[in-house]
Amino acid sequence: MPNMSLKKNPMPEQEPSIRAANFKEVALGYTREIAMEEADRCLNCKHAPCVTGCPVNVPIPSFIAKIREGDFQAAYEIIRTQNGLPAICGRVCPQETQCESKCVRGIKGEPVGIGRLERFAADWAMNEGTVSAETAPKNGKRAAVVGSGPAGLTCAADLACAGWDVTVYEALHTAGGVLMYGIPEFRLPKKLVQKEIDNIRALGVKIVTNAVIGRALTVDELLNDEKYDAVFVGSGAGLPNFQRIPGESLCGVYSANEFLTRINLMKAYTFPQADTPVKVGQRVAVIGGGNVAMDAARCAKRLGAEVSIVYRRSEAEMPARAEEVHHAKEEGVNFLMLTNPTAIKGDENGFVSAMTCVKMELGEPDARGRRRPVVIEGSEFDLPVETVIVAIGNSPNPLIKKTTPDLPTETWGGITTDDMGRCGKLHVYAGGDAVTGAATVILAMGAGKKAAKAIIEDHQD
Repeated sequence: MPNMSLKKNPMPEQEPSIRAANFKEVALGYTREIAMEEADRCLNCKHAPCVTGCPVNVPIPSFIAKIREGDFQAAYEIIRTQNGLPAICGRVCPQETQCESKCVRGIKGEPVGIGRLERFAADWAMNEGTVSAETAPKNGKRAAVVGSGPAGLTCAADLACAGWDVTVYEALHTAGGVLMYGIPEFRLPKKLVQKEIDNIRALGVKIVTNAVIGRALTVDELLNDEKYDAVFVGSGAGLPNFQRIPGESLCGVYSANEFLTRINLMKAYTFPQADTPVKVGQRVAVIGGGNVAMDAARCAKRLGAEVSIVYRRSEAEMPARAEEVHHAKEEGVNFLMLTNPTAIKGDENGFVSAMTCVKMELGEPDARGRRRPVVIEGSEFDLPVETVIVAIGNSPNPLIKKTTPDLPTETWGGITTDDMGRCGKLHVYAGGDAVTGAATVILAMGAGKKAAKAIIEDHQD
């Protein structure tokens, strides 16, 4: 008989008062005993509704059944048939709105902890099992992948397993894309990301760093001069959006992209051991309500600042994962809801000294169904801060668009594709944030898998 407990097994975590002062991973992971107990909650539904909520179609009941039996290696191998980055997805996927939202156990209680079990299986394989994948014989086809984030790595891995010779071109000095520069160490340890990338390299994938496509080589040069049979563009959405309010050029104003890149990829939190400093001061305001805003706020808190999230809607409308909001509150981050910045003020030396805000109230729903925030007249006030971090979204970098004139794009900058990542330009495919704008890791991976499938189908002899 399955375990009919209405609640999933809690995730062991660092205590909030301790973790708020370090960058070690917050969630400690299930033990084998807890994992087997949680796996026993799965009903092993024949119609597997949870799989329909997974963008990469992991056979969820099958891998959970193996964990229940104690065959953790088999569980990992089942996951790897569809997901090349399971240790990452088990940590950062929004399972609550995807696979777990479809779980039958969630009708009268909490769903099975699918993400926690995926993380357990992947961690066990890395630490105690074996990590390998079979590849088909080389077929003579060559593909270039632009960007080594989740979309690019997934596409590269699937093509390599199908016998393609794949080279990934990464603009930064370290592979991993947003997995390395965007997600903090306490949510996604960088050593783990490197292990996952090493697994993809073991498939024969070559990764070239410090290679900005659009500068070092164009997409057309990859096709015509370098003789690649296909090019996949997974360059992400690295162009930060700003509110365009007075004072955004003052010293002490960061985009969340720059702040998190300095913290994560360049290890500013270890300064002066690492040579990349980051200024936070005593008080920090983070503008935005998404996961990136939570990451930036929690990083700033760990650097010793008093941190406030400033968001123009109510908490119910915040797009951030509930788990991330909960963790931020536990760690002492302040939340100023229904508050909108109108200007950033500076001192005589050009450094941030305060942020002018107004209070808001929710009016009629907008086009997406969210109630539109409306300014409350006479509610203006100054919030004393030394640092402002703007986390209101990102857009695709326009470089590839500018250097590939016949590449179809949307008016807002995203690359235009069909459902399988075909761009309308012969032999060019795209997926992930470069197509959709900033989204989740698993959605980018799903796009990479679809594009790889399309590339393989389009180049069959």
